[in-house]
Amino acid sequence: MKTRITELLGVEYPLIQGGMAWVAECRLAAAVSEAGGFGIIGAGAAPARVVREQIRQCRALTDKPFGVNIMLMNPEADIIAEVVAQENIKAVTTGAGNPGKYMAGWKAAGVRVIPVVASVAMAKMMERAGADAVVAEGMESGGHIGSATTMALVPQVADAVGIPVIAAGGIGDGRGFAAAFMLGAEAVQMGTRFVVAKESIAHENYKKKIIAAKDIDSQVTGMSHGHPVRQLRNQMTREYLKKEKAGAPFEELEQLTVGALRRAVMEGDTVNGTLMAGQIAGLVDREQSCAEIIQEIMEQAGKLLGFDRM
Repeated sequence: MKTRITELLGVEYPLIQGGMAWVAECRLAAAVSEAGGFGIIGAGAAPARVVREQIRQCRALTDKPFGVNIMLMNPEADIIAEVVAQENIKAVTTGAGNPGKYMAGWKAAGVRVIPVVASVAMAKMMERAGADAVVAEGMESGGHIGSATTMALVPQVADAVGIPVIAAGGIGDGRGFAAAFMLGAEAVQMGTRFVVAKESIAHENYKKKIIAAKDIDSQVTGMSHGHPVRQLRNQMTREYLKKEKAGAPFEELEQLTVGALRRAVMEGDTVNGTLMAGQIAGLVDREQSCAEIIQEIMEQAGKLLGFDRM
């Protein structure tokens, strides 16, 4: 299946793995790329030194293209931006800010720039700044979210910009893939499904929580202070939402989440950890390899879209 995204990234399938902090490290990214998708290393809050190490380890595991996701709130974002250019990465995705000041440097180094956006206005701004594509991410996704749903956001972004659009949020199988293409996307980005991949370093407890999740098992914290995060419900989310409803200050709420994602991913703390996952978690029912996940999705999407007969 060829789209502008497969041509842009040099991959077999228009399927991108989300740049999830702590989860999206070199082994997962390499496995996705080896399977024909586009793997991404999630820099998260990591220092630049660690990001460079991850890039080099990933390159030792695969000769296929892969990318890096940079959270622009990272204190070392400026240095990581330089690392990405120096290491000749195929593409960079960005979140939590405007990557405009890095665009020229990345483009000069041949790096494809693909910002994650949650609105039409931001998509148009990124196109004007020189982005090669955008990820239109609906609020069904796990982690930090916007306010528009994927179904509403993707076609509006696709109509508003001339660059390729990648759909994200609430996509977990071939049906979601096909639906995204009907909305005008030329690729999809998935996170939650890859958290439970065999190659994912996420703790077994975390994976089991996703596999056991039902459609109503995710909650959004932080709506009142403008930093909404979707995650699976647990004791931490209940305490957070109780305090948030009572009007607790942002600083007090933040104390509940400091180090919570690391505890969930690395230590398997499903009680007080942050179990970031999208609403699609209710559809995920087993652990598979990245190759199995991608093959299953592409076969199902192929039957729905008809490209299996082309």
